[in-house]
Amino acid sequence: MITCHEAVAASCGPTHLGTERTIVLDPATPPLGFKTYPHTLDLRDHELVLTFDDGPFPPTTSKILDALKAECVQATFFLIGQNAKANPAFVRREVAEGHSLGHHSMTHPLITLRALSEAAALDEVTLGIAADEHAAGTPKANIGFFRYPGFADTPATLAWLRQHHYVVFGADLWASDWLPMSADQELTLLLKRIEAAGKGIVLLHDIKAQTAAMVPALLRELRQRGYKIVHIEPASAHINAPIADIIDAPEGWHSQTEEAMRMMMLKLKGRDKKSNASAGEKTN
Repeated sequence: MITCHEAVAASCGPTHLGTERTIVLDPATPPLGFKTYPHTLDLRDHELVLTFDDGPFPPTTSKILDALKAECVQATFFLIGQNAKANPAFVRREVAEGHSLGHHSMTHPLITLRALSEAAALDEVTLGIAADEHAAGTPKANIGFFRYPGFADTPATLAWLRQHHYVVFGADLWASDWLPMSADQELTLLLKRIEAAGKGIVLLHDIKAQTAAMVPALLRELRQRGYKIVHIEPASAHINAPIADIIDAPEGWHSQTEEAMRMMMLKLKGRDKKSNASAGEKTN
């Protein structure tokens, strides 16, 4: 029987960007992505892992899937549970076209899991996982990755994910596509960051219209500039591929997202204090 990976590979040629190789991640792999964690994948120069968060969202996810298929590229989609539940056909298309899946919580609370109670944060993790698995219709072991909303992990959920054999992902570079910008502006910004880094785990969002419009040009540019795409799978998915090597952060590393999260939590606390003060004034 020909697998979906083999069928995709058979239709690809030198005029496509393609997927250079696939690696699998052991469940014991530490959290990855230098933006947040002091470890990442040991990729070769000019190798990239493409990841997309927050979908599926039919108007934009469909365009991104079409662009990836046209260039014979496999990516990883980190699903929001409520979106997967609402759009299971798109989750199953991602599986059928050889992409890997990860979890991204049930609702992606803007206040992040850190501002929730421990029980509520764990519910965001477990309910999202259940919704994604049901939508995908694939064995539990085939969805072995998790990325935190806002990269804001918590000790209790990290321990739970490790106990249940999920690899946690951050990113090495991102498109900043949560900011207002045109597709051309996003392409210029992301290519500049890719050229500066030379390799890494790339974060984009498949719910963003400018990203959906930008991806075809991004893939063409990556091919023309000699970049290669690496696909990732959990080791438990039984893919016949080498186990990924991991590297440590260089000396002087610090978490960029941790500082951003600290500032955001301070703003949330300040907002709560103002709300409580206003409520007190109204009742006096």
